[in-house]
Amino acid sequence: MKYGMNLLLWTDHLHDGMLPVLEQLKTIGYDGVEIPIFNPDEKLFAAWGKRLDDLGFERTAVTIRTEPNNPISPDPKIRAAGIEATKRTLDCCEVLGAQSLCGPTHSAIGLFSGAGPTKDEWKRGVESMRAVAEHAGKTGVMIAVEYLNRFETYFLTCAADTARFIAEVNHPNCRMMYDTFHANIEEKDLATAIRTAAPYTAHVHISENDRGTPGQGHVDWKTTFDTLHDVGYDGWMVVEAFGLALPEISAATKIWRRMYQSEEQLATDALKFMKMETAKRK
Repeated sequence: MKYGMNLLLWTDHLHDGMLPVLEQLKTIGYDGVEIPIFNPDEKLFAAWGKRLDDLGFERTAVTIRTEPNNPISPDPKIRAAGIEATKRTLDCCEVLGAQSLCGPTHSAIGLFSGAGPTKDEWKRGVESMRAVAEHAGKTGVMIAVEYLNRFETYFLTCAADTARFIAEVNHPNCRMMYDTFHANIEEKDLATAIRTAAPYTAHVHISENDRGTPGQGHVDWKTTFDTLHDVGYDGWMVVEAFGLALPEISAATKIWRRMYQSEEQLATDALKFMKMETAKRK
């Protein structure tokens, strides 16, 4: 198992002011960090790859798609823009040294049609993702498709649908991720969801129901860790939490009040929690 921390708790882009945070996370004991890539810039991320090497950090990455580059749009130009945006992000992952790219790259976050996904949208989504996966194969990066909850998307909102989507994409560089926050909202049975996702799961987000410190809310952690152990998951476990540091991220994630004492407290307690729960099941 490898343990990571998503940097969106502090920032939506890498900058020199993050160096003390990165050093702190290394001291706390994380194996790696999850880097937001919202503005692809290969030169920038190549430079940060060297810095993270110097810190001894492995890394994963996260991105999103939005309305102007929605991979399931009926407009072929918008779909092409979505494919190209994710390809550019994968290029940045390659020079950054990121092992995987997670996030809702399947469709535009926060965009709704007023209904569930249509057969045409599903077909367009599979075709778009397959094109992206082929590029991912060239970069050596794994795509970890993330399903969200019903308030953030209408396209992929549960483990069963996402597993079916990945099966239809049918490419070795396209798998899925399991996020405890979204599953807590959408799944009737967490154990069944984890087992359904297991053959395709490449990444796990550990996220509390209030987006605060994992282990201090009401997510069913016993079932979660029991089942992850039972299915033999031993990949990345990355803490995803959100705060008030970034107005745009706070607005997007609907965080209106502080859910923890400090970022250092959250990161420290989260790592202890994950390691403790994993150790119980060895």
